[in-house]
Amino acid sequence: MNGSPPKIQDYAAIGDGRSVALVSRYGAIDWLCWPRFDSASIFGGILDPRIGGHWSIRPARDAKVSRRYLEKTNVLETTFANQSGKIMLTDFMSVTSEENKRRQLWPEHELVRQIKCESDGVEVIIEFNPRLDYGRVAPKIRNTGKLGWRIDIGTDVFTLRSDVDLDPFKRSSLGDLAEDHLSYKLVLKAGDAVAFSLSFATEAPAVLPPLGDSIAERLNLTVDWWRNWVAQSNYCGPYERHVIRSALALKLLSYAPSGAIIAAPTASLPERIGGDLNWDYRFAWLRDAAFTVHALFGLGYNEDAAAFVDWLLHATRLTRPELRVIYDVFGERPPPECELSHLDGYADSRPARIGNAASEQVQLDLYGEVVEAISHFIGEKKNLDRDTRNMLRQCAEYVCAHWREPDNGMWEYRDKRRPYTHSRLMCWVALDRILKMQARDQLSGIDVKKCETERAAIRQEIETHGWNSTLEMYAQACGSDVVDASALLLAYHGFEDAVSERMQKTHARIREKLVPRAGLVYRNERSLKLCEGAFALCSFWEADFLARSRKLDEARKVYEAALGYANDVDLFAEEIDAETGDALGNFPQAFTHLGLINAALSLRDSEERAHRFKS
Repeated sequence: MNGSPPKIQDYAAIGDGRSVALVSRYGAIDWLCWPRFDSASIFGGILDPRIGGHWSIRPARDAKVSRRYLEKTNVLETTFANQSGKIMLTDFMSVTSEENKRRQLWPEHELVRQIKCESDGVEVIIEFNPRLDYGRVAPKIRNTGKLGWRIDIGTDVFTLRSDVDLDPFKRSSLGDLAEDHLSYKLVLKAGDAVAFSLSFATEAPAVLPPLGDSIAERLNLTVDWWRNWVAQSNYCGPYERHVIRSALALKLLSYAPSGAIIAAPTASLPERIGGDLNWDYRFAWLRDAAFTVHALFGLGYNEDAAAFVDWLLHATRLTRPELRVIYDVFGERPPPECELSHLDGYADSRPARIGNAASEQVQLDLYGEVVEAISHFIGEKKNLDRDTRNMLRQCAEYVCAHWREPDNGMWEYRDKRRPYTHSRLMCWVALDRILKMQARDQLSGIDVKKCETERAAIRQEIETHGWNSTLEMYAQACGSDVVDASALLLAYHGFEDAVSERMQKTHARIREKLVPRAGLVYRNERSLKLCEGAFALCSFWEADFLARSRKLDEARKVYEAALGYANDVDLFAEEIDAETGDALGNFPQAFTHLGLINAALSLRDSEERAHRFKS
């Protein structure tokens, strides 16, 4: 432990399928939004340590820190050890099955922090400093006796309770009770266990679950719930520990009531320290749809995949045939992008933003993502319902009419629109999968001749104008000379075989221009000019491409090098600083963990094919 602020990789995440808290390795909760991912923050110290708010539990003296998730769970255990002794801090959000919730009173939202001490005389400092509405509100905290410390904001009720006496007149002289925060010191003996429960309720009566032995019961139920979910996986392949941790990260980012999966639980963690590349990722991107369904089905989480596809169909229903780039967890339009000028931003990276203006962009690749997700979900034998058939017909008509138009592309650049190769690719994917579903009698009423004609025209466009004959590569956009890692997805989506001469030359050019060292890949040349970090997802795209190229030793080398940039609990942000290895961007990032899972699936499948070929 030291006085320097936490780096992004110093955080771990806990959650309950509705919200996520970030816990630093120093014992501070510096990010929590209740009641859902995109609500205003209660603790936002990660974006401004001065006014953002935090809840810290730490030893009074410096200590060595180690941490882990309890096996196959999202329950975090942090150990602090110094000359005074050792304490363990366990952090989790209570979660259990709906059946268990019906049998006992269960809080809407509860975050539990439990300290266990292994030595006598260890001093622990607790600071509870909530700052609501992104640091704009310092709430009044009322002592309600046995019912704990309470914050009332309209119909919202926050309650902090503990199984130790928090009466300000019996606390140490470390700090007095202030109207808007609590700070106090505990001296623990060997065998002591102290728990804190922060619960939240809105509109409905607040449920205040008992403490004492009940904390252990809720911990056990939470552990069981996570492990029962993990047990649904049928994955048997390489890098299982990392794959399962990535699956658990995705489950943290899944909004249980709707099935939506958000991009990340944070807002405005910078892609460039001290810069302005700070965006709000607490929404669901259609861009991620195909990768999401591939990953969930590939691991055997069929119920989660079905819930996600149901959300996808619901979210897009009101805007068809046009699709929005971003939806909130209920399928609605996200709030407008705005700047929080009162916040300093993470490491003075300004401005801090909430909302995301990408929701107003045009991204034609979305049509391929959505159609591919549905195609993968139904496979070759399932039938489509009437609403989905209508949606696919609308997608076919829209793509045929609009694929030639420029757009903002998957990287969401905010300048002029361009004829991005990846957008053309995904329009090709949309028509290709729709024609295949038509051929299997899963779909009818498609203008087959028109779709075939336009599919062929898209292929010709990519092969003629997306290919840069001078640089010998598929370029970022038709007629462009910009190198972009997204060109590797031509193989992922089956447009061209990874072993083809063109794809191999494209990969060679990406290696030359975008790979500073094994396991790191910049997304394109523009990101180099903007001084962004290497894009973690692209590292797994490269490993996936090498596996499809039947270069398994090289694929494993790249994959393992990329894994080396995860933090100590195997979580990834969006980007990686190529010089320091530090995490950059919002954290943890769904896109990165999806890439990790899908690359592992490709490695497994390629290894199995190689084994069958040898035998």
